[in-house]
Amino acid sequence: MNEQFIRKDGRPFNSLRNMKMEIGVLNNADGSAYIECGNNKILVGVYGPKELYSKKHSKPDGAVLRCKYNMIPFSVTERKRPGPDRRSTEISKLISEAITPAIFLEKYPRSSIDVSIEVLEAEGGTRCLGIVGASLALADAEIPMKDLISACAVGKVDNHIVVDLSEEEDQTGQADMPVAIMPRTGEITFLQMDGNLSVPEFEEAMQLAYDGCYYINQLQQQTLLKKYGGE
Repeated sequence: MNEQFIRKDGRPFNSLRNMKMEIGVLNNADGSAYIECGNNKILVGVYGPKELYSKKHSKPDGAVLRCKYNMIPFSVTERKRPGPDRRSTEISKLISEAITPAIFLEKYPRSSIDVSIEVLEAEGGTRCLGIVGASLALADAEIPMKDLISACAVGKVDNHIVVDLSEEEDQTGQADMPVAIMPRTGEITFLQMDGNLSVPEFEEAMQLAYDGCYYINQLQQQTLLKKYGGE
């Protein structure tokens, strides 16, 4: 029954929106990435590692990863108030926690790595795309990592489990669950759920999430190979 379900935007339950990825888009950053997914447009810059002079904030055994997620005023239909708010602060923390397990922070004691995520246009799923873009930008900055981090959202819409929720599906659906993994090991680095799923629905959603993340990981690798494959 789920296989026959067609969503409002014409996608089947297991189809992601069209994605475009590019790295090395910012000359003044140590690493950068640009991602489009549907109508989402996200730009990520990485600065560092650089020495952190503040003894209060530095760590003697590794670098401090500082992520900043920001939605610019015209990224949504109704103009957003400029500057940080509670939601952007929360998502900044979540993205940092999601990508930290993949980075060898111990290689850079008393240093900082700054990740700036700017949402130019939003259409649902920006926190997952922020994780994907941050992972790409860190790789572009040649910061040693155990693996790329891939992420996508799954959820429940009209009693069907679907992958990569659009903004409308996110707002009107019955459940939304963003997931981030390290594809090589399958280790989950981030999982959050809004709504309710039964145990069978959760298992189905997790399988869709893994499939979606592995597909996104292939796109990430292709994007890196396009720039660095000839070296």
